[in-house]
Amino acid sequence: MEVTLRSYQEEVVQAALKGENSIIWLPTGGGKTRAAVYVAKKHLETTPNAKVAVLVNKVHLVDQHYNNEFKPYLGKAYRVKAISGDSSDKDLFGRLVEDSDLIICTAQILENALNSTEEEKHVELTDFSLLIIDECHHTQKESVYNKIMGRYVEKKLRKERKLPQVLGLTASPGTGGNKTLEKAVEHVLQICANLDSVIVSTKNYKPELKEVVPRPRKQYDIVEKRALDPFGDHLKLMMSLIHGFMPSTVSRSLREVGTQEYEADVVELEKIGVKQENRLITQCALHLRQYNDALLIHDTVRMVDAFNVLDEFYNSRSNKLLDGTDFFLQGLFDENRVELKQLALDARYENPKLAQLQRTLLKEFEENKMSRGIIFSKTRRGTHCLYDWVSANPELQKVKISAGILTGTGTGVNHMNQNKQKNTIKDFRVGHLNLLISTSVAEEGLDIAECNLVVRYGLLTNEIAQQQASGRARALNSVYSVVAEEGGRELRKEFTNEYLESLTSKAIDQVQSMSPREFRIKISELQQMAVLIRIEAARKKDARKQRYSPGQVELQCRGCFVFVGLGEDIRKIENSHHVNINPEFQKHYRTGGKVFLEKTFEDWEPGRVINCSKCGKEWGMEIKFKKVAILPCLNIKSFSLSTPGGKFTHKQWKDVEFQVTEFDFIDYMSSRFPDLDLDD
Repeated sequence: MEVTLRSYQEEVVQAALKGENSIIWLPTGGGKTRAAVYVAKKHLETTPNAKVAVLVNKVHLVDQHYNNEFKPYLGKAYRVKAISGDSSDKDLFGRLVEDSDLIICTAQILENALNSTEEEKHVELTDFSLLIIDECHHTQKESVYNKIMGRYVEKKLRKERKLPQVLGLTASPGTGGNKTLEKAVEHVLQICANLDSVIVSTKNYKPELKEVVPRPRKQYDIVEKRALDPFGDHLKLMMSLIHGFMPSTVSRSLREVGTQEYEADVVELEKIGVKQENRLITQCALHLRQYNDALLIHDTVRMVDAFNVLDEFYNSRSNKLLDGTDFFLQGLFDENRVELKQLALDARYENPKLAQLQRTLLKEFEENKMSRGIIFSKTRRGTHCLYDWVSANPELQKVKISAGILTGTGTGVNHMNQNKQKNTIKDFRVGHLNLLISTSVAEEGLDIAECNLVVRYGLLTNEIAQQQASGRARALNSVYSVVAEEGGRELRKEFTNEYLESLTSKAIDQVQSMSPREFRIKISELQQMAVLIRIEAARKKDARKQRYSPGQVELQCRGCFVFVGLGEDIRKIENSHHVNINPEFQKHYRTGGKVFLEKTFEDWEPGRVINCSKCGKEWGMEIKFKKVAILPCLNIKSFSLSTPGGKFTHKQWKDVEFQVTEFDFIDYMSSRFPDLDLDD
């Protein structure tokens, strides 16, 4: 099949066709991927021993790019292969690269292959002649894209030969949150330096681009604040009673309840409580976070949704009460539960944003029976609450609104598996669903049918997310609605994002107007600085790993501070799963329900959930390794680490300050079954 481009697409691929590294900047719906297919085709036709890697940052984009773009246009003449984390092919990545002309994969798979020492998996950057990086504005800080390109830049500065050409694709590099032109220019230059690329956009065919990608009509659907809010007031009263239960110096340091700032404060407060082994503070902080979540939900969706969050939380804990703090916190909720529920069901005080959202949806779906819409909501829980509201709303059902939820993949309670995600998108595309309620997963890259309504509902995001969400409204005469409270933070953020969007364009113009020499000097400076920073960060990381010997580190349950083991009991599997191999560890936990994962793994399978036998805190799960070894696999967030330098909490195992040994299966089995002769 022949790849045909519009005039503006032909303009932006010229640098790439000359073999130069470039970033294509086109709006959502402007055909960046089609332009990349064209470049890949020309590259394969004209480059001896060509090999192309197309990198994406989300699993669902692998199949989308393969099925919709690269396979149809290149599949007959070239060997095109799609590999994702759910594919067993990733374990033979090196071999697959050898046997393919073009591969499409998540960036993490390439990063793993670059690090692998196994011949079947390992590849080098120089095995490729062209790297295409989708959503390339993510090539910054600690992202996987930047790890890959960090290697590339180091090799370039060492003057290594045979490095692949780079083609980045983005709808917006953003300003990095910067609000001045000077800083925005620095941010764009940093993205260019990270990708070792110039940034290109259409200069001669802007009218054609505007015709192909019409801007939606933006409307602000503003609502007044609730005049009376007895449910919210009652939640705040309960929070003040918990504040009074804590030392006064602690509660005075907390900011306004019902805000993201307050959430950040109680997260830090819990860590302080853990370090002090003060269970009163840690438990109060955890419960205050639940109440604050309920206030945030109450501000976004229905009162009953906020009530249900608390009700589920306290139901799950009612049989895990350890001390006076637990009895106070559980008792407080139990005593107020009936009154809270009554207030939550009083329709007089319902969220005015929902009434406005209903009017916005009815207007579009009454006027146009073929309407398609997307509501963007901040959290997975929020999407489920909105779905329940739409499904139970008789007015919305009258206009035949059929809604579906679209969230990121994962294993949590509100996550979707990959198949369900694919089916939801397919149902929306063919018209079985006409309204998607989505988290940010639908903002970026997803090939979703043209919409005539996009609603940003209760969102605080950056200018990149705003532009991408707006770009989903591609149908003619489409509407982009912002539902927000008068004078609220969402509205202020939306206005800020509009300013930052125009600032991004100005910053790119300024970068593009630099002389080639000036641009090269600046990029070289930024690259040298980045390499030095990376080397120093790696040195500090190595030093941190050696700070304590594993025998000096004690693991304690984060829920009750009971000692459960030492750092020397921990082993890592595939550099990602951390297990405790001490047989004594079993005495400290009890098992719960079976864990089911969509993926299958080469050497292990999930077993049961494990919880602290004293306080019930979830610790992780058992895994069955090589079908014989049952090993407790631990979540570091469930533990505190006591070291000679003090107590610490970590989000990830990679941050711990001792060296974790690789799991040795033969050594483990020999120690468990000394009569087995495994050396023969």
